[in-house]
Amino acid sequence: MLYGGRTTYNLIVCAVSATVALTCVFSSVETPVFASVESTSQKIKDAEKLKKETEEMKEATEQKKEGLKDQKQELENYLSELNDSLTQITENIKDIEDRITAKQAEIETAQVELENAQEEEKIQYELMKKRIKFMYERGDKTILTTFFSSHSYADFLNKTEYIDRIENYDKKMYDNLIQIRKDIEDKEKDLRTEEEQLQSLRKQAQNEEMKVNNLVTSTNGSIAQTDGQISAAELETAAYEAELKAQEENLAALKKQLAEEQAMIAKAAKMSWRDISEVEFQEGDRDLLACLIYCEAGNQPYAGQVAVGAVVINRVRSAAFPNSVSTVIYQNRQFSPVSSGRLATRLALGATSSCYQAADEAMRGATPVGNCLYFRTVIPEINGTIIGDHVFY
Repeated sequence: MLYGGRTTYNLIVCAVSATVALTCVFSSVETPVFASVESTSQKIKDAEKLKKETEEMKEATEQKKEGLKDQKQELENYLSELNDSLTQITENIKDIEDRITAKQAEIETAQVELENAQEEEKIQYELMKKRIKFMYERGDKTILTTFFSSHSYADFLNKTEYIDRIENYDKKMYDNLIQIRKDIEDKEKDLRTEEEQLQSLRKQAQNEEMKVNNLVTSTNGSIAQTDGQISAAELETAAYEAELKAQEENLAALKKQLAEEQAMIAKAAKMSWRDISEVEFQEGDRDLLACLIYCEAGNQPYAGQVAVGAVVINRVRSAAFPNSVSTVIYQNRQFSPVSSGRLATRLALGATSSCYQAADEAMRGATPVGNCLYFRTVIPEINGTIIGDHVFY
C-alpha cells in the first residue's frame, strides 16, 4: 500500500501522458503531406520507434505484474503458515490455561487437605497431652497403684508395657500427622511452582501469539499493497494497449499518407504545367503567401524563403494541384500552420519585409529550386536541393 498515494499519482501522470501522447499522435496525422517540415517517411520511422518503445514498456509492465503476482502468492503462502501457527499457538494457550485451572484446583484441594491435617494434628496433640497428663500427673502414685492393683508381677509388667505402647502409639501417630502435614505443604509448594511455570509458559505463548498476530496484520497489509500494485500495473498495461492501438492506427494513416504522396509525385510528373504568365493572382494572395513563408521559413535564409514561395507557385502551375494560391495553401492536410492556427494569427499581424519580398519574387516566377513541389526538414532519405534546414524536391 509498498500500493497508496504515490501509486495513484503515478497512474494519474501515466494517464495524462497517454492522453497527451494520443493527442499528439492524432494531431500528427493532420500535418501536411507535401509541404511539411517533417517527411512522412521520417514520421513513419518515428512512429515505428515510438510503437516499439511502447511495446517494450508494456512488456516490462507485464513482467512487473507477473512478478507482483508471484510476490502476492508467496505472501499468501506465508500468511497461511502464520495462520496455522496462530491456530497452534491459540490451542497451546488453551491447553496451558486448562492445565493452570486444573493445577489451581489441585492447589485448593491441597490447601483443604493441609487445613484438615493441621486441625487433625492439633486435635491429636491435645488428646496425647491429656493421656500423658492422666498417666503421669500423679507421678509414683500411679505406678504404685498399678503395682498394688496387679495380681502378679507379670500382670504389673503387662500393664506397664501397655502404658508404654500407648505412649509410643501416641508419639507415632503424632509424628505421622506431622509428616502428613509436611508432605501436604511440600505438595502445595510443588503445585504452586508448577502453576508459576505454567503462567510463565502462558505468558510466552501470549507474547508469541501477539508477535504472530502482528505478522499476520503486516502480511495482510503487504498483500493489499501488492494487490494495489497489480491493479496499477493492469491499468498501466491497459493504457499501453490503448496507446499501442492509437499508434498502430496513426502508423497505418501515415503509411497511407506516404502512399498518397508517392502517388501524387508520380501523377504530377505526368501532368502539364502552366507558365507563370498564365497564373491569375487574386487580391490577398500576396499577404497569404508572405505569411505562409513567414510561418514555414521565417527563420531561414532569404533563398529558403523564396524557395518555400516557389513550391506554392509550382503547385499552382501544376495540373495535379488546385489552380490558385489560396486553394493550394488551404488544401486539406497540406500546410501545418493552417491546421495549427499559426497562419491565421500571422495574417492578423502581417509578415516581415523579407517574407513579402520573397512572396513577390515567387509570384513573378523566381524559383531557386526549379519545379520542386515539396520541402521537408533535411533527412538522409531524401535527395534534393538543400537550403538552410530544408530539402526541396
